[in-house]
Amino acid sequence: MLRLLGWAIVSACGRIVVALLSPFSGHARCQARLDAWRTRTTRRAVDVLGRLKGVYVKAGQFAGHRHDIVPGSASDALAELRDRVKPLPFERIRRVVESELGGSIEERFTEFQPEALGAASLAQVHRARLPSGEEVAVKIQYPWLEASLAVDLAIVRGLIRVASWFRGPGPIDWEQLFDEFAAGLQDELDFGREAAYASEIAANLSGDAGIVVPTIVASHSAKRVLTMSYHEAIRISDLERLGAAGVDMTAVLQIVGRAYARQVFVDGLFHADPHPGNLFVLDEPEASTQPRVLFIDFGLSRRLDPVLRREMRRGIYSIIQRDLDGFISAMHRMGMIAPGAEAEVRQSVHAIFVRIADQGGALDVSGSAVLGLKNQAKTLLQDTPGLQLPNDLLLFAKTVTYVFALAAELAPDVDMVRLCLPYLLQFLAEKDPETEG
Repeated sequence: MLRLLGWAIVSACGRIVVALLSPFSGHARCQARLDAWRTRTTRRAVDVLGRLKGVYVKAGQFAGHRHDIVPGSASDALAELRDRVKPLPFERIRRVVESELGGSIEERFTEFQPEALGAASLAQVHRARLPSGEEVAVKIQYPWLEASLAVDLAIVRGLIRVASWFRGPGPIDWEQLFDEFAAGLQDELDFGREAAYASEIAANLSGDAGIVVPTIVASHSAKRVLTMSYHEAIRISDLERLGAAGVDMTAVLQIVGRAYARQVFVDGLFHADPHPGNLFVLDEPEASTQPRVLFIDFGLSRRLDPVLRREMRRGIYSIIQRDLDGFISAMHRMGMIAPGAEAEVRQSVHAIFVRIADQGGALDVSGSAVLGLKNQAKTLLQDTPGLQLPNDLLLFAKTVTYVFALAAELAPDVDMVRLCLPYLLQFLAEKDPETEG
């Protein structure tokens, strides 16, 4: 906590100095001084949050994708926070497992490897074997998180107020922002919820033989312990090993594209953390001819609210029909535009509409054009006062664009737009709940 307090004091002092010097400098000099302060403060924040782990890493990651709140240089730095941390000693983890499952580890498992397979900000994973002989992966939450949650969230609330200095004055609902973060974090800490979402997503994707979701072992799972089937696999970004195994990356990314297109456009429940640490190719003899993709870690999953899905559908219709007024109306209905901010928001959105039209229309853009539009939308969020998006909508957009970026990096020949189009059309064909009858 002393590191955090030190960061806050240094940041506040730096901001005061910038403010005191402003009357004696021109606009360009003031802006340069402010930008330099933001860069220094963000770099320090990334270092401090990474060392503190847990709730604080999650807070930094949350801020990293809030381009509507945090300026560009700061959000880019925060987005680099990684979940990988040094695992806890086995004896501390043992106590959590035994408390949650009842009985000793030796009674519940015939083998339990003391060395962690991996560790992240909220939990670490160990390989084990059940009495039935099945190999499993056991995800165990760090013991202090539940007990310190209230205090940590109170501190994060204060950090959000400090973060408001980055944005400066504007109609941002900071309490709503904090509530969204706190609710999402509490969801991630409930492994029962993660188990339910993993099982539901597995059922939704069961028709695709190329997709594998670990099976949850309910008898060995609880709120802070999640046991699932173990699979030997290769990280999707390990091109050297995948190449040696003869894996066709085009086939792999086609599977990933189909999986996410169905989740986000059809099912409305999606795995919202598709980074290479959560996507693998099963290491099996058939991988060279029929690769299968393993999806893990469903803690950050989201079910889109029906109202949000309806407004997204109407918004996409407006883009296809080049109906700027209809799109702005949808933004108003979702509370995305602060009072008095419509004129500037309309101007920025119009620029995106023009770019989509120049690309041939909403249904004809290429994958690279989608990534270009993402950058323009990111700039819009950063530079347009009075614009604030629902966090689930941002996670949706982040998930889609990350999958496109992954394809562009690992398998440029995969046409993600073409893969997603049938699912998008199915989404557009849905009837709004209030019109069904």
